[in-house]
Amino acid sequence: MNPSESTADDLRVTLEDGGPALIPFRFATADAAVGDDALLTIACAPLAGPRRESWFAGGIGESAATSGAAWAHGSRYAMVAVAIDEVDGDIETAAAIAYQRLLVAVRPSAHPYLLRIWNYFAAINRGDGDDERYRRFCVGRARGVDGMFNDPPPAATAIGTDGEPGRLQVVALCARAPAVALENPRQTPAWRYPREHGPVAPGFSRGAVLDADGEMPQLLVSGTASIVGHVSQHLGDCGAQLQESLRNLAALMDEAKARTGVAFAFERCRALRIYLRRPGDLAAARAVLAASGIPLERVAWLRGDVCRRELDVELEGVFA
Repeated sequence: MNPSESTADDLRVTLEDGGPALIPFRFATADAAVGDDALLTIACAPLAGPRRESWFAGGIGESAATSGAAWAHGSRYAMVAVAIDEVDGDIETAAAIAYQRLLVAVRPSAHPYLLRIWNYFAAINRGDGDDERYRRFCVGRARGVDGMFNDPPPAATAIGTDGEPGRLQVVALCARAPAVALENPRQTPAWRYPREHGPVAPGFSRGAVLDADGEMPQLLVSGTASIVGHVSQHLGDCGAQLQESLRNLAALMDEAKARTGVAFAFERCRALRIYLRRPGDLAAARAVLAASGIPLERVAWLRGDVCRRELDVELEGVFA
C-alpha cells in the first residue's frame, strides 16, 4: 500500500508542516527553542536536512497546551508532552515528576498505551560515575513509572540538548492498542544492562511495530548507537560507529520480520534523525549514510549528545 493511500487514522510521518499535526517537532538552537511552541521545540541545532518532523494521525479531536504540558487526541493515537523545570540541576526529581504526570495523563485516557517516548535535557553526560545526569535521569524515571510501563517498556530515545541544564522535555506517542515491542539480537536489552552502566537500567525497548496486521505497518526505531551486547564499539571513530549503528538497525528489521512477518527496508525510511556530538563529524557521517540506501532527503542531522559519553553518534527513525 502506498503511503498516500493510507486511511485517515493511520500514523503518517512527514518532513513538512502539512496542517495540524499530532506531534509537530521542530529543531532549533538553544536560543531559538523558546516561544509558544517550545514544548515541542528541541534544542538540538540543525546541522543539515529538515528542521521539522510532523506526525499525523487523522483529525485531532481534542488538544490543549499549558505552560508545562500539551496533549492532542486523535482517533487511534494521542500525544502527551511534559516539560519540567529542574531545580538546582536535579534531573532525578524532574524525571520522576515528568513520568508521574505523563502516566496520570495517559493511563485513564482512551489511549493508555505508551508506544514511543523522546527525552531531551542538557548536559546529559555531566557528572562522574553514578552522579552522571543520564544515570540520575534513569533513577528518576524508574521512580515515576508504574508496573505496566516495563511490561514491556516503550521504544524511546534520550539525547542531550544544547545549552545549560534547566528543563527536561518528555514527548510520548500513545495509542488505543499496544505495539509489538522489539529487542535486538545483537544487543543486550537495555533493561537488562549490568550494574556498570548505572544503578538503574534504562527503561526502553529497541523498537516497536505499529499496525503489524494492518494495511500500513510501521517500525519505530529507538535511539540506536554503536553498541554490541552492552559494550560500546569503535571509540573515537564516528564513521565506524555509524556503520555499527546501521548494522544494529538492519538486525532490528530482521527481528521485526521474524516477529511480525513484515519486511521493513532502509529504502522505505519515512524519517531519520542522526544526532552528532561533534558537528565536525558531519561530512564523514554523511559519506557513510550515502552508501546505506536510506533516502538522504529524509535525514535530519542534529547536534546532540549521546547518553553514553564515549559515543559520538546515534540514530532513530520511522520505516515502512
